[in-house]
Amino acid sequence: MHPPPCIKCKGRTPEICGRSFCPITTKAESMFKVEKNFKQDFFGESPAPFIGRFSYPNIFVGLLSPIEVKDTWVYDAPNHWAKENYGIESIVDLRSALVNSRFRTNVKDVQTENKFIDISKEIGMASKPVDIEINLSAKPRFRLNTSAETAPVGPHAALKKAQITSNPKIHTKVDKVVSDIDFKATNALTYLYDKKFDENFLSKLLSVGTVGVKEQRKLVPTRWSITATDDMLGKHILDEVHDFKDIDYCSYFGFYLGNYYLILMLPDKWGYELFETYMPNTSWNLSKEINYTTDSEGFYGRKTYAENCAGGYYSVRLAILEKLRKMKRQGSVLALRFITGEYSVPLGVWVTRAAARKALQQKAIGFEDKSYMLDYARKLVKKRFGYDLDNILRNSVLLKEFGKQVRLTDF
Repeated sequence: MHPPPCIKCKGRTPEICGRSFCPITTKAESMFKVEKNFKQDFFGESPAPFIGRFSYPNIFVGLLSPIEVKDTWVYDAPNHWAKENYGIESIVDLRSALVNSRFRTNVKDVQTENKFIDISKEIGMASKPVDIEINLSAKPRFRLNTSAETAPVGPHAALKKAQITSNPKIHTKVDKVVSDIDFKATNALTYLYDKKFDENFLSKLLSVGTVGVKEQRKLVPTRWSITATDDMLGKHILDEVHDFKDIDYCSYFGFYLGNYYLILMLPDKWGYELFETYMPNTSWNLSKEINYTTDSEGFYGRKTYAENCAGGYYSVRLAILEKLRKMKRQGSVLALRFITGEYSVPLGVWVTRAAARKALQQKAIGFEDKSYMLDYARKLVKKRFGYDLDNILRNSVLLKEFGKQVRLTDF
C-alpha cells in the first residue's frame, strides 16, 4: 500500500498532489500570523455580520471584525478578490483574522428591542465597515471554519458587550427600502441590484432581517441568504431574458481558484443545466474516478431546490443570466464545472459565481451548429482534464430536450 501523499510530502513539495501550495501549512501559517494579536477586549471595524444556522430558529449571530485593523472592507469583498485574482492563501489569511463575536438569539427577535441585533443590522446595512468596540467573555482561540456556501470565518467567542463608536454610512436607497415596511424582500433586493448594489451586500441585508414586509422580517442564516439572493436576482433577470431573441451557438471557457467552467450556449428558449464534475483525489472526491452531480431547469424554471448542486446552481445561473441580459439574447445553456485539486480549501459559493463570470468574460467561440460545438467541447475537456465528455453529454437533459420546446412562432 502506498502512503498518503501528505505523509510523503509533509508540506515540503506540494506539487506531489498537484497544488501550488499546501493547505495544511497555509492554515498553520495563518494561525501563527493572527493568533498572537487576539484580545478579549478590542476596538476595530466590522465589515459584516454572520448569521449561523445550527439550532435554528435559536441561532448564533456574530459580528465579524479583525482586531485593531483599519480599511477592513477588503476582508469581506468577494467581487474585489476575484477582480484582483486573490489566491487561496491570501483569502485564508484575511478571513482567519476575522473574530466572530457572537451571541445567541431567536430569528424573530428582530421584531423586538435588542441592542446586539440592532448593531448587527447597522453593520449589514452600512456601505463601509463600522467602527466598533468589542468586549468578549474570553480571549478567542484560533479556528478557521470553512464551508462550500460561505466564506471562511475565523475564531469565535461569546460577546459580552458591544458598542458602535461612529455613525454608520448607510446609503439613502438602502434606507428607503429598509424604512418601507410594506415592500417585499424580493422587490427590495432587485430594486437595489438594479441600482448597482452587489449580491454580497444584498445577502447581508437579507440575513440581518432589514428588508421585507414588517411582520415577516427575521434573521436568515448567512448561507441561506446567499443562495436566496442569487435565486431572486436570477429570476428577476430571467423575466427580461425571456423576451430576447435566440443566441447563436457559442462557448466560453475560463477559471478561478481551480474551478474551471466550460459554458455552452445553444439557440433555443431558456433552459439551464449544470454539471459539477469532481476530479479524482480532490477534497470532495477521494476516489480514483471522476464523479459529477447535476441539476437543470426548463423555460419556466424550477419548482424545487437544486439539491445536487445546491448554492452553486443558483450562483452560476445568475452569472449566465447577467451575460445573456448584457447580450440581449436568450438560449439553452449547458454549464460544465470541473473542480480540480487546486481548489484545496472550500471558500464559499461566491467562488462559483466568480469563476463563471470570469469564463463569460473570455472571448466567445462561435459554431455553425451543435455538432461542431460539442466536438470542440469533447476535445477541450479531453486535453485539459483527460476526461471523456460523452459520459456527461449522454446524460444531459438539456441536450435531449433541445429543439423540442414549442414556440408561438411555430403556429
